[in-house]
Amino acid sequence: MTITRFAFPTPIHFGAGARKLVAAHLLEQGIRRPLIVTDRGLAALPVLAEFQSHLKGLDVAVFSGVFGNPTCAQVMAGAAAFKAHGADAVIGFGGGAALDVAKVVGMMAVHDGDVLEYVWDHPQVRPIVNELPYFVALPTTSGTGSEVGRSSVVSENDTHHKRTVFSAKILARAVFADPELTLALPPAVTAATGMDALTHNIESYLSPAYHPLCDGIALEGLRIGAGALARAVAEPGNLQARADMMMSSMMGAIAFQKDLGSVHACAHALGAVCDMHHGLANALMIDTVLAWNHEAVPKKFDELAHVAGVSGGGFAFIAWLKHLKLQIGITGGLAARGVTREHLPRLVPLATTDFTTGTNPRPASAADYERLFLQAM
Repeated sequence: MTITRFAFPTPIHFGAGARKLVAAHLLEQGIRRPLIVTDRGLAALPVLAEFQSHLKGLDVAVFSGVFGNPTCAQVMAGAAAFKAHGADAVIGFGGGAALDVAKVVGMMAVHDGDVLEYVWDHPQVRPIVNELPYFVALPTTSGTGSEVGRSSVVSENDTHHKRTVFSAKILARAVFADPELTLALPPAVTAATGMDALTHNIESYLSPAYHPLCDGIALEGLRIGAGALARAVAEPGNLQARADMMMSSMMGAIAFQKDLGSVHACAHALGAVCDMHHGLANALMIDTVLAWNHEAVPKKFDELAHVAGVSGGGFAFIAWLKHLKLQIGITGGLAARGVTREHLPRLVPLATTDFTTGTNPRPASAADYERLFLQAM
């Protein structure tokens, strides 16, 4: 596999071995003391040590305080680590959680206050006024596509309510998308993150917002991912399947500039209330929500079916998604993951007020969300 370079708008180095180009790239920018921001689990695995072996000529420190659904406190701890090292750049290395934290660690290292003061819906949102440290991203999963996104989603420390910093200023200056970094992912993680990627492509296409460019990207991202996810789970060493999922993930993240829908509204609520992995939450909700959305945009569902190679139209596409979940080992519903009726008084208001509810193709009320959660049990 050769390394391909393109920009959309972030410069992207895509292909096996791309991680080995990071040191030369940073040195060319005059960087000498980068901070790697990663998660607790990855820090203990050989994949991080192997990546660090390619960073010769740099004085590298590691912040590995990311875990679970990332919180504001983790961001602030990362900013403190940046200052303590005297860092001049951030290397985001990990899945969506680590990359979301990495995006704003440098921001908070050079700005006052708390990261919550910079979320887009804060009543007195603070502007990003200072030049941010150089930031590069290396995804180690194929799900969120956070490496190419202009948002960082972090949770409030106490409520775990997800909040979003949204600005083109936090985009990575370069992405090194190396599918070899995903070869060691366990099947369950490959499956959950892969469903996240598919959900991004599907929901961004279904969003009623006008953005034909994103529609085209979403459909192609779905086509690539639909043909690769089952292979990536069943054949973890299949580098082409891993590369296809990494591309599908990036395309989904680019496409959801259009915004998402009620699958994500439910998933965000499940993450806040039940600390559920985001990709798994999307997977558990997707067929239930899409079946309810079908009547609003049936022709779009027919197009999704066509792109995924499914004959029989939109309902057949939803049935295909259900079968795909079983094929990749995602079985059962919310109840099997410990979600009960007692969670509904907290889940429903969070989903109803989530920003993605506004771009669902069908208006969704609190009663609708309660019914959807119950159906997905």
